[in-house]
Amino acid sequence: MAADNSKLDKKINALLNEADRMTLATSSDGNTSASSVFFARDGQDIIFFTFHPTRKAEQINVNPKVQAVIWPKGQEGIRGLQIDGLCYKIKDEEESEKAHDLILQTTTAFQQFMDDPFLQKNKVVGYYRIKPTTIKYVDFHAEEKFEWREYPENQLSVIKDFFTAFKNRLGVWIRAVRAPFFTGTIIPVLLGSVIAYYDLTQAGAIDLWSWPMFWMAMIGAILAHAGTNMGNDYFDHTSRNDEYNKLFSPFNGGSRMIQAGIMAPWKVLFATILCFSGTIYFGLELNRMISGSYFGNSPLIWLGFFGVGLGTLYTWNPIRLGYRGWGELSIALGFGPVMVLGTHYVLTANYINRDIALWDWQMPLLASIPIAILIMLIVWINQFQDLPADKKVGKNNWVVRLADYKGGYINYEKPFQYYKYFNYLSFAFIFALGFVGFVKPEFATPFVLISLLPLVLLRYAIKWGKEWLERWNEPGADHQKLPYELLKVNASTIGIHFLTGVLLVVGYWLQIVF
Repeated sequence: MAADNSKLDKKINALLNEADRMTLATSSDGNTSASSVFFARDGQDIIFFTFHPTRKAEQINVNPKVQAVIWPKGQEGIRGLQIDGLCYKIKDEEESEKAHDLILQTTTAFQQFMDDPFLQKNKVVGYYRIKPTTIKYVDFHAEEKFEWREYPENQLSVIKDFFTAFKNRLGVWIRAVRAPFFTGTIIPVLLGSVIAYYDLTQAGAIDLWSWPMFWMAMIGAILAHAGTNMGNDYFDHTSRNDEYNKLFSPFNGGSRMIQAGIMAPWKVLFATILCFSGTIYFGLELNRMISGSYFGNSPLIWLGFFGVGLGTLYTWNPIRLGYRGWGELSIALGFGPVMVLGTHYVLTANYINRDIALWDWQMPLLASIPIAILIMLIVWINQFQDLPADKKVGKNNWVVRLADYKGGYINYEKPFQYYKYFNYLSFAFIFALGFVGFVKPEFATPFVLISLLPLVLLRYAIKWGKEWLERWNEPGADHQKLPYELLKVNASTIGIHFLTGVLLVVGYWLQIVF
C-alpha cells in the first residue's frame, strides 16, 4: 500500500505542478457555490487568497468541507484531480506571511489587494488552507481511470465532526437573529421591570412580583426583536437592497445570510414567522393570566398588537414603514415606550387587578423616552453606509431624505447634524428627569442623573464623526474605503445606548434601595 501511495503521490504532485488554478465548490444549508481560484501548494495542502466577505469564504466559515477540481492546461476533462478536504482560514501571522509569498509565486494578479494596508487592517482579505481528506486522480487515457488517495490524518472524528457542525449551525442562527444587538430589547424590558418592582414595593405588594411573567415578557420581546431582524433581512433581499449594498459591516447591511449563501431565503422568512408567532403566543398567554381571556381587553393586548405591527410592517410588503420615512419612529416607539410600558403593565397587573386607573404609567413612559431616541440613533448612524443602496431601491429613510446630492457626491452634513441634536436631546431629557425626580418623585428619580456619564463617550463619537466628515468632504477622498472609517462611530452609538440604558436601570433600582 505504501508503494502504491508513493507512485500515486508522484502523479498527483506532477499534475499539481502543471496547474495554477482550481474550481472550488462550497456549500451551506443546501446553497452551493463554485468559483475559479488561483492556488499555491504547501506540501499536500492547497493555499489560496480571497476576500473574507465573498460567498465562498462565508460558506467555508460555516461549513469547512469543500471540493476542488483541478485540470492542467490543455487537459480539461481528460486528466485531473478531484480533491475533497477541510478548508480553514489562516489566522497565524507567520503562516499568513508564508501563504502570501507562496501565492505570489503563482500569480501577482491580486498583489495590490494582498498588500493593501487598509484591507489588511479591516480584515477584508486573507488566506485559506485546504487540507485534503481524499484526492481522486482521474486519467481517461490510463487503464485504471480512477485512483484514490486517502489522508486519514486530516479527517475529523465522528464526535469532532458533530460538535463542529453543531457549533457552526448555532453560530449561523446567532448571526441570523443578530443576537449581539438584543441589548436593544433587554434594556427596555429591564427598565420597565425595575420600575414595576419599585411601584410594587411602594404599594406594599412586592409579594405579587412574578418571575415567570418577567421571563415570559423578556422572551416574547427578544423573539419580536429576532423576527424584526430576520424580516428586515428577507424583505431587504426581495427589494434587492442588501444585494446592492457593497458597504456592509457588522453594524449595517443586515446579517448577509441570504447574500452569503448561508441560509435560503424561505428559511429566513419561515424563521421570522415562527419568532413572531412565539411573541404572539407569550403575549396572549400573559393577557390570559392578567385578564382571564386570551383576547381580554387590556393595555397589553393593544400594546402587543401595536408592537407586532411595528415589527412586521417595518420592511414587510406592502406597507414597508422603513421605506416611507416612518422607520425611525417605528424603531423608537417599538424599542422604547411599547416595550417599557408593556413590561411594566405585565408585572404590576396583579396589583392593579384590571383597574386601569391604578396603573402608574407616567414614570415608565417618561423613562422610555431617552432609550427610544438612543435606539433610533443606532439605526440612524448605520444608515450612513447603507445610503447608496437605500437610495437606489427607494428606501427613503431620513438619512436618505436629509443628505444632499450633487453630481453623484453625497453630503452627510445635515444627517450628522440631526444625529448630534437627537443625542443631545436624549441627555437633556435625562437631566430633566433627574430634576423632576427632586420635586415630583412619582414621575422620576434624581438617581437617573448617573445616566449622564456616557456623555463622555458621546463627546468622542461626535468628534470622530466630525473628523470623518472632514475627510469625506476632501477633494479626491476615497469614498469606497472611508465608510469603514465610520465604524467606530457606529460602535460608539451602540455603546452609548447600552451604557445609558444600564445606568437608567441602576438609577431606578437605587430609588428602591434608598
